Amino acid sequence: MQYKERNLFIRGVIPLLGFSTAKVYYKRTPRLAGKSKYPLKKMLAFAWNGITSFSIIPVRFILALGIFTSSLGVVMFFYSIITKWLGLTVHGWSSLMVSIWILGGLQMISLGISGEYIGKIMTEVKQRPRYTIQSYLK
Repeated sequence: MQYKERNLFIRGVIPLLGFSTAKVYYKRTPRLAGKSKYPLKKMLAFAWNGITSFSIIPVRFILALGIFTSSLGVVMFFYSIITKWLGLTVHGWSSLMVSIWILGGLQMISLGISGEYIGKIMTEVKQRPRYTIQSYLK
């Protein structure tokens, strides 16, 4: 099986191969000597590499956050109209806040949509096998 990726995340590829897996339980004893040379920064980078190698969930999160932000901007727009009728507004504040929320949300929605396309391109460029053949029949 050939994976042509340069930045291959092995821990994510192994389950895709389809071999049977099992859990191995063990008791971890305290370290006898020295300190770990794997700092938190390196662990977080490793986790981020795993997330971004097999998922576009962060991109979809940005898209959802953009929809939420724009919706909140629309709600704030109606709230500002009501407060204007009641005479409880500070001049210029409502229009500024509503435009910031709506435009910021639209920018995040645009980023999310662009990210979806880029995620699909990334999936195609990696050319991962769609399936694994366990055995050939003669």
